Amino acid sequence: MDGIALYIKESYNELIHKVTWPSFSDLLSSTTVVLVASAIIALIILLMDMVSKGVLDSVYSLGI
Repeated sequence: MDGIALYIKESYNELIHKVTWPSFSDLLSSTTVVLVASAIIALIILLMDMVSKGVLDSVYSLGI
């Protein structure tokens, strides 16, 4: 039981004294980057899906 208490005390100490938390402006900046990157990746996946659908529709329309 002492090991758990020590772990909790050390974790608390590290979170309070050693971790540097981002400022609100840094947080907003990071959020914007993540949202833009997610939108770009979503568009790339949409494009790949449309291309593969077109290729498969062409293959299936051959009726081989």
